[in-house]
Formats: sequence, C-alpha cells, structure tokens
Amino acid sequence: MPQDTTHTDGWAEPTPTAVLVLEDGTVLQGYGIGAVGEAAGEVCFNTAMTGYQEILTDPSYAGQIITFTFPHIGNVGVNDEDVETVNAAAASGVRGVVMAAPITDPSSWRASRDLDAWLKARGIAGITGVDTRALTALIRDHGMPNAIIVHDPNGAFDLEDLKARAKHLPSMAGLDLVPLVAATQRFEWDETPWELGRGYGRRAEATHHVVAIDFGVKRNILRLLANAGCRVTVVPPTATVEEILALEPDGVFLSNGPGDPAATGEYAVPTIRAILERKVPTFGICLGHQMLGLAIGAKTKKMMQGHHGANHPVKDKTTGKVEIVSMNHGFAVDTDTLPASAQETHVSLFDGSNCGIALADAPAFSVQYHPEASPGPRDSHYLFDRFVSLMGTKEPAA
Repeated sequence: MPQDTTHTDGWAEPTPTAVLVLEDGTVLQGYGIGAVGEAAGEVCFNTAMTGYQEILTDPSYAGQIITFTFPHIGNVGVNDEDVETVNAAAASGVRGVVMAAPITDPSSWRASRDLDAWLKARGIAGITGVDTRALTALIRDHGMPNAIIVHDPNGAFDLEDLKARAKHLPSMAGLDLVPLVAATQRFEWDETPWELGRGYGRRAEATHHVVAIDFGVKRNILRLLANAGCRVTVVPPTATVEEILALEPDGVFLSNGPGDPAATGEYAVPTIRAILERKVPTFGICLGHQMLGLAIGAKTKKMMQGHHGANHPVKDKTTGKVEIVSMNHGFAVDTDTLPASAQETHVSLFDGSNCGIALADAPAFSVQYHPEASPGPRDSHYLFDRFVSLMGTKEPAA
C-alpha cells in the first residue's frame, strides 16, 4: 500500500498513485482515477467548460489523452443519454484523462452514476492533482507530446522504463485510427435529437436518403441528419463507390473521425473522388472535411496544438457572420494547397486556419468544426439545412 509522507506540522501527504510521463522525460505526479493500469497516447488539451462526457466518448479522440483546462470535471456525473460513440465495440476513443481537481459527488438530476465508476467501467485511466495550466502552456509552446499515463494504487512506478517507452511512442502523423472506432457493417439510423421531457425521438418520414460514411461518427450528427428529414444509412469507411451508389443515395455524408487524414485517405479518398465525379451531393465534417480536401488535391498538415474546445470563433466568409463552435482536430487542410475549384468558406478567428470549403465543380461542401455540438447554441445548424437544399426538393417518403 502507498505510504504517506508526514510533514513537520503533522499533516500526511498521500503518496501519488498515478503519473503522466511525457516523451521529453517530464514526470507529472498525481492521484489515480478510473481504471487501474496504463495507457499511451498523444496529449491534447480541451478548453470546454461543459460536456465532458460527450468529449470522452467522441471517437475523434482515439489515440489521445485529454487534459481538461476546466478544473471541475465530473461534477454532474454521467448518464446513458450523453454518449456520443456509436460503435459499442469501440467503447471509447480516448485513452486517458488528466484533471486538476478530484472528482466530486455528482450533482445533477440526469446523473445515473459518478464519473470515476464510469471511467473504470470503460477502461479509461486518469490522473488528478496535476497543474493543468502548466501542462497546457507546455503544449501551446512545444506541441502535443506523446505520453504514458499510469494508475497504480500502490504507487509503484518504474519511471526510467516509462520515460524510455514514452520517448519512442509513434507520432500521430501517419496513423490510421479509423478502424478502431468505425462501424464494420451497414446499419440504419432514425433517432432524432433530445428534448426536455421527451428524450430522443424517431424520424417519422424522410424526404431524402443519405449514406453516411463512418470514420468515427458521433451520434448527434446522425440525429441532426434524421431531424432534417433524412433517411440515414451508415456504411463502413471501407465501403466502395459501387456499394454506396447501389443504395441510391440522394446525398453522401463524410463523418468525423480520428488520426491522420492522409493515412485514412489511402483507401477512402478514391471512393470520395468517385462520388464527386458522379455529382452526388456531399457534406463533410471534421475528418470528413479533411478527406474532401484530399480528394480534390489539397494537402493536410499536422497542427502544433490543434483545436479542442467549445468556444472557438469561426467566420463564415460567405455571410460575414461569426459562429461559436465546437472543435476537435489535430490536423487541418492547408489553405495554400486548395485548388481553384474550391472556395474557402470558413476560417478560424484564432489562428486563420481553414475551417470550411465549397466546390465550384461539384455539389459538395464541408466544415472543420462540429455543427451538431451546439455551443453557440445553434449557430451552425443551418449547415444541415444547406445539405438538404443541395439534395433538392423531393416528396416525403416513408
């Protein structure tokens, strides 16, 4: 069992039961939460003040350890309604979690259990008691480091071994992580958004059929597509253009997802390019946006700290309006490589990076952010209506 360190004033300081070891050898000590064991991944920070359960179940975080800059994580517990992962076999994309303050007892009428028990059940290791401000500053100055997080109730850590292993973890660049979180077979989706006193609904009728290519799609994206009057068929990321067109879609949706878009693009981009050539209306979000960019000949690049949070200002260059959006990405489309056929429609007001494109030679557009996450709260829902308009007017179908 861990031994307390007793100070001269008689106060006993508990022995650390968790460590976060960065690739440069930095060791951050704290107290373990969640699953006992270790996990390795890229450390990023998220600046959102709410929605930690949605963040922890966002498949786009596969291969990453999340540092929450907001100190009070876990204060409203967790429930079964706020899970964003669609693929139950994937459990959760995130590998570990870093927090400043200990988890408190949940205070919400919606809570069904506390966060610590939920993390244990999902196999996610965590650490509290960390100076997350200092860690965030380190990431801002030097980029997102690889690290190993270890939770051991006995406080036994081989730090030299952990430092050596953390130093040689593979970079996120070049990693195709989509197979870890995406669907492996086709399925239908008809659930609509949550409403107070009603819960989730079901789509009664549809005016369009959308085939959604799943690179790690979030539930609420599918809900808003259904809410927009779409019959949604979700297909695996490896679906061929022949398989997709055989479903006779009115439009194709390219979902969010984790990892390096260039790596996933090796098998997904040819399919997307063929869809564009056939002039099928196409809408992409996050990784889907990056995939669309790659399909038209643009390049993607790894960002130093990425964009992770629910308070990002993005300007719609077509209207001049500014939206407050949710973001989660460590790669971006390189604006300088966009072809003449692509118009940059949205741009980040934080760093000027590309956040949206529309094509002149195909009915297709995409955004880098998450319009379904609603931090604005509904600043960006118009994009789903834009997609429906792109598919044209049709009579309702059962």
